Amino acid sequence: MKTSHDDTLLIHSGRAPAHFGGMVNTPPCRASTLLVDSYADWKAARANANPYGHYARFGTATTRSFEALLAELEGAYDAQVFPSGLAACTHAMLAFLSLGDHILITDNVYGPTRAFADQVLSKMGVQVEYFCPLEGANIAKRFRSTTRVLYLESPGSQTFEVVDVPALAQVAHAFGAWVLMDNTWATPLYFKPFQHGVDVSIHAATKYLVGHSDAILGAVTTNQRAWPRLQAHAQAFGQTAGPDDIYMATRGLRTLSVRLQRHQATALMLAERLQAHPAVEAVLHPALSSSPGHALWKRDFLGASGLFGVVLQPVPAGAQALEKFFDQLTLFGIGLSWGGYESLVLPIDTPSRSVTPWPYQGPLLRLHAGLEDPEALWADLTNALSVYCDTKALAL
Repeated sequence: MKTSHDDTLLIHSGRAPAHFGGMVNTPPCRASTLLVDSYADWKAARANANPYGHYARFGTATTRSFEALLAELEGAYDAQVFPSGLAACTHAMLAFLSLGDHILITDNVYGPTRAFADQVLSKMGVQVEYFCPLEGANIAKRFRSTTRVLYLESPGSQTFEVVDVPALAQVAHAFGAWVLMDNTWATPLYFKPFQHGVDVSIHAATKYLVGHSDAILGAVTTNQRAWPRLQAHAQAFGQTAGPDDIYMATRGLRTLSVRLQRHQATALMLAERLQAHPAVEAVLHPALSSSPGHALWKRDFLGASGLFGVVLQPVPAGAQALEKFFDQLTLFGIGLSWGGYESLVLPIDTPSRSVTPWPYQGPLLRLHAGLEDPEALWADLTNALSVYCDTKALAL
């Protein structure tokens, strides 16, 4: 499990009450122009001696409070905010790719990231190739002289396979490639990317870091070697975020540990019970021994969050039965995103894959276990499943 040191960092890192009249939280600095006291101070600011630079686009006290906390928590050299999780994903890739380069992307990657790679990177002259998330060190055969980036997501979106990050990173570095990883699911608490060979860690901070479904934000942390490229690229593209969203993310981080413990416990309880339900064909949760990559999750991760997948048994009623299932739910909302305090369930179309065919016939659901009473959530699910189909329907 995570260490108690992380719990202490979450509370005390990134705060300087003495600089803000004793306020516990760094306030949201709504600013554009930042004045200096003298010409000497201006020169120092231009030379980046001033930690907040000379213009709010480069960061304010609010920005640096969040970035410093996130970087220290994840064991990174530094961090950069972005206006959304997708912006963090796309700009992280752009910072390390050029015309004619080749990128390897795990086949279970976040859908919008796949769309960006297929629709934008390819148009820019970057060669995009996908690989099976369970391929391991055999991926060496896919590397080319032009391979510059290995892009990972573990567990993967929607299907939750866990990749062998250390093995893949070792191969990538042997070929001189950068290792980028979307670490949104596990957060900095439950996976330490830089201890496993990752160069760049990406977060849709909208999810667990904000934690309350009321702000959109992205963040990227890097090791020291990767930082100059990421920072220069972000500044060249004018990437930043508003002070209120950053403030909300910092406030959310303070309670991340206690929230994740509840998300984890509830999700695992639901996943284990759903495995035994006659309406369920498969449960996709890395902490379950039946889930692809479970041994890797057990070896490398420090915990599990509240997001997982469920495949229902195919039934004759099909879409009508699925509609009845959703209409019966009272505690699980239907909506995009996840990581907030509320429980969600989302119908997923057949996952997009290039090299790993989807093996199931029944509908796929993505569940996020929120902070409600666990037994009440289970009752809500079982009630909806009873409407979805009965034992006789499953036997047809």
